[in-house]
Amino acid sequence: MDEALKLLLVEDDDALRFIVKDNLEQNGYQVDVAENGQEAIESFEKNKYHLIILDVMLPKVDGFKVAEHIRKTNDNVPIIFLTARSMTEDKITGLTIGGDDYIPKPFSMEELLLKIKIFLKRSNNIAGQKPEKSQSKKIGRFVFLPDELILSLDGEARKLTMKEMELIKYFSENTNKVLNRNEILERVWGSNDYFLGRSLDVFISRLRKYFQPDPNIKIVNLHGIGFRFSVKKEEN
Repeated sequence: MDEALKLLLVEDDDALRFIVKDNLEQNGYQVDVAENGQEAIESFEKNKYHLIILDVMLPKVDGFKVAEHIRKTNDNVPIIFLTARSMTEDKITGLTIGGDDYIPKPFSMEELLLKIKIFLKRSNNIAGQKPEKSQSKKIGRFVFLPDELILSLDGEARKLTMKEMELIKYFSENTNKVLNRNEILERVWGSNDYFLGRSLDVFISRLRKYFQPDPNIKIVNLHGIGFRFSVKKEEN
């Protein structure tokens, strides 16, 4: 790679942290490390990172709290959780508070490197491509500005997360069409499994609340199939 991409690795296990850091550096990445959540927050505030690898079980401040802190100021940087937890709700929590994916321990470096490559490519495409103009899209009574992560209604703007933006964008590009759950997961999350599927349901509930002020917009659940983003034209 022409310029070393900078990653933050947050892991309290000394041996695992050393192995992962060494492998990442051998693959051309520049890597900062943190041994606990407080160190991770301090490093994030002082540096700019292209991607963050974040253990869930951390001393001082856990990985979920670290992710929440990061998402307050940065919606774009990909976060990959490392988790030894088997609890379903923990994985769903990580995804819905702003994590992009998770890797359960033990994991292979090949799997981690592949996920890093995928998310760096996607985030660089979003950040690196300058749009010709800031494109706005009318969705019912709402104005959607994907480049600015904004959904506004009557001049009131709501700041979106990256995943919310990507999901609304996909829905708006396929208005009134039947959308398969698996297709949505592959398009927005880049993969498809049980935990991502549960995370999708949480995001759908969130978007329904956002669009609730306009009764002409519905996200219809098609049991066993997926969803339909229904937008009716207002009658004059």
